[in-house]
Amino acid sequence: MAHDLHELTALAQWELVQRGEVTPLELAEHYLHRIEALNPRVGAFVTVTADAARERARHVQAAVPRTATLWGLPLADKDLWRRAGVPTGFGSRLTTGFVPEESDEIVQDLDAAGAISLGKTGAPEFGLPSYTETLVAPPVRTPWDLERGAGGSSGGAAAAVASGMLPFAPGSDGGGSIRIPAAACGVVGLKPSRGRVPSGSGLQSLGGLVVDGPIARTVEDAALLLDGMIARRDGRVDHRFAVLAPGDDTAFLGHAVRGEGRYQLGVMTTSAWDLDYEIAIAPEARAALDHAVAELAALGHGIEETALRPDPGYAPAFITIWKAGAARIPADGTALGLLEPLTLWLVEQGRSIGARELGEALAALTGYERSLIRQLSSFDAVLTPALAMTPRPIGWYDREDPEHNFAQQVQYTPFTSMVNVSGLPAITLPVWQTPGGLPMGVQLIGRPGGEAVLLALGAQLQRRIRWQDRRPPVW
Repeated sequence: MAHDLHELTALAQWELVQRGEVTPLELAEHYLHRIEALNPRVGAFVTVTADAARERARHVQAAVPRTATLWGLPLADKDLWRRAGVPTGFGSRLTTGFVPEESDEIVQDLDAAGAISLGKTGAPEFGLPSYTETLVAPPVRTPWDLERGAGGSSGGAAAAVASGMLPFAPGSDGGGSIRIPAAACGVVGLKPSRGRVPSGSGLQSLGGLVVDGPIARTVEDAALLLDGMIARRDGRVDHRFAVLAPGDDTAFLGHAVRGEGRYQLGVMTTSAWDLDYEIAIAPEARAALDHAVAELAALGHGIEETALRPDPGYAPAFITIWKAGAARIPADGTALGLLEPLTLWLVEQGRSIGARELGEALAALTGYERSLIRQLSSFDAVLTPALAMTPRPIGWYDREDPEHNFAQQVQYTPFTSMVNVSGLPAITLPVWQTPGGLPMGVQLIGRPGGEAVLLALGAQLQRRIRWQDRRPPVW
């Protein structure tokens, strides 16, 4: 059994440790061996904390109640999150060697849920790009083709899950940073509603863009990890924030396990960027969308084509907020020279933005949020391609011309950022593969607080398509 643990779902592994057939320490050791064998090729981890993981596993066995949601299960922290005593690099030369004294709230919540961190998963510089290729670590590669990138910014998390180095992994998503790498790595990625995860609610980020959520091989495992991230106390959500997403406090796992319901679904290939950038949907992305539509129709769901109204205010407003967010990176004087060209451009541009321009951009995105929710309101969920192209080759992005680089990111990932702006939940599902074996996915966008419907739909598709049985070549 022990040598096959990574073949099992996270839920099945949880059942094993609950029954005492495998100890948390044995499970952690199994994955540490996987990481040692596979990470040199995939590049998912930037730091492995093997000794701390073993110590933590012994502590969980001895002192943490088995009722904790993620009891005994291994995962890893995204390298944008601080864990006390562990190097946290933020993917940048600027912060190489930084060791925080305190852990971020999301890290504390995952610990409280009984999880065991094995280290840090790779992220691009300060999480800004949608690919994970930095100057401080090897590029993170999709396990399906080691010449192609894993996407970003949760690229390390997605690559670790897809290659069986972790059963599941938490990530964060400010413009697609969970869904993009999940799609590029052939796994499930869920961006929750704004306010759903208390310690990664979105309320702390400019424009409310960045939320924390799960990456997993199955819909059920994503729901299990989401439940662990939500930080329930005595079965109720810990109300640390005044604003919470709509919906009740019950666990999401049941919705993913049951996978019930018939829904009215929209299908669209328009995006918020269509007026400002040349957006072309590759045949592979279209094929994945068509496959998902056919399967959902066969399941009895209502399907209707829809399209977004073009909005000339979206692109300039989003770019303003992206730049303004980067302006806070703690680099001045000669330290600016340590930043990569894209980050430096964003920082310098962001610091030149005035209060009036920033206020107008925030107001424009608030207006877009209301408009998008209204436009999609007749559907229980709306289907789009996950990405407009196949996973991009390593080195594809222009590292010298920041404006061209940004345009490339938009053209690869046109369907994700509008979901962050609107605060809606969305899930990417690996529904198809190219003849050459590359994963291609679709995105389902839910109503405000609509995670349960997305999980139910995902479970129904998973039962028909069985993507959880696929294994990448490195496996």
